[in-house]
Amino acid sequence: MADRSAMYGLLAEFERADQLVAAAQQVRAAGFTRTDAFSPFPIEGLAEALGARHTRLPLVVLIGGLIGCVGGYLLQYVPSAIDYPLNVGGRPLHSWPAFIPVTFELTILCAALAAVLGMLALNGLPMPYHPVFHVPRFALATRDRFFLCVEASDPRFDWRGTKDFLQSLGAREVTDVPR
Repeated sequence: MADRSAMYGLLAEFERADQLVAAAQQVRAAGFTRTDAFSPFPIEGLAEALGARHTRLPLVVLIGGLIGCVGGYLLQYVPSAIDYPLNVGGRPLHSWPAFIPVTFELTILCAALAAVLGMLALNGLPMPYHPVFHVPRFALATRDRFFLCVEASDPRFDWRGTKDFLQSLGAREVTDVPR
């Protein structure tokens, strides 16, 4: 490819899932960190072979739940005990057992919203376009082919060296991916 700045990376095509997992392990062992894999179905062990990190989504959900819990409790406590304290029948102003259902529901609601929005944000979605869509053979990723992409932004990326390395892993074809 003539202009390296207009390049997203290299896409290696494999015929079998075990070839893709083995290639991902070797690419990771060679020091590449900016990689991704595409397959028509989930492959056991592929995430580990790519070196996928643990997600921060549980922390986002926990924070959303805590915000909902505190917000739900304060939403009831402040009006009933501080702003408009009405003593009806000698009941306490701060009747925490009565606050539990709304607090619980707001905790669940805010945690669920945080889970959905956090998942979308952490996955970079919505993303209706990806550079690999420019490669004509990539349409086979939904049928019976497996692809491994090494991004040009990887510190170890060298176009010629990376292309030769991917071909040595048994790739059927290695294609340039334009931006």
